[in-house]
Amino acid sequence: QTGPTPLPIREVVEELPAVNELPADIEENIHHYRGQLQRMGPINPDAPTELAATEERFEFLTQQVGDLTETDSQLRVVIAELDELTSKAFAKTVEQVNGIFDQTFRQLFGGGSGRLVMTDPDDPTSSGVEIIARLPNRREQGLALLSGGERSLTAVALLFSLLRVSPPPFCVLDEVDAALDEANVNRFRDLLQELSLQTQFILITHNRGTVQAAQTLYGVSMQPDSSSQVISIKPEEYLGQRSGS
Repeated sequence: QTGPTPLPIREVVEELPAVNELPADIEENIHHYRGQLQRMGPINPDAPTELAATEERFEFLTQQVGDLTETDSQLRVVIAELDELTSKAFAKTVEQVNGIFDQTFRQLFGGGSGRLVMTDPDDPTSSGVEIIARLPNRREQGLALLSGGERSLTAVALLFSLLRVSPPPFCVLDEVDAALDEANVNRFRDLLQELSLQTQFILITHNRGTVQAAQTLYGVSMQPDSSSQVISIKPEEYLGQRSGS
């Protein structure tokens, strides 16, 4: 025989009670139950297997969701700890740099004063830092109100203050002196020589005053055949050769 597997109702049929008289609503009940059977549709013999696979999948996904929830909680704890450490480190760094910024500012501008102000001291993780500068013989101003050369020199003061707080092995500066006049370049060069005792500086510049502080010069020279040649000069050795000749 072919067809769906018959339902296991043998035991149920054997336990049916004996009926001596049909109830009055038996026809109505038969139509009702037939309608229910039609709405239920055909029997799926693979339902137990599908149910077992679905339950196994459900247990796996439930376990995965539990693991993800636990990991999420752990990550949030780590993020909160990192935010706290970052806030403390940032506030401490701003305080240290602010303590040196005024001195560096005075050296570069030949006077005046400068300070750093956190825009949101209560939330250091999202706070910015505003630079308040007072140039010689002028009132305090924000960075946006300064001229291009003054902003450039103020930025150099902030950079050098950071280098003083935590000196790195080397530092690359690209045309930071381009907007400086001769007097500011001289002060910039003097402070650069002072910081070079702890940090090796690599400068990209076209400023003659800054070049005078270099221990080694690298440049590109145009040859007669229009080719480029990289040359290097050590001023001390060059001057020694000139004096010896």
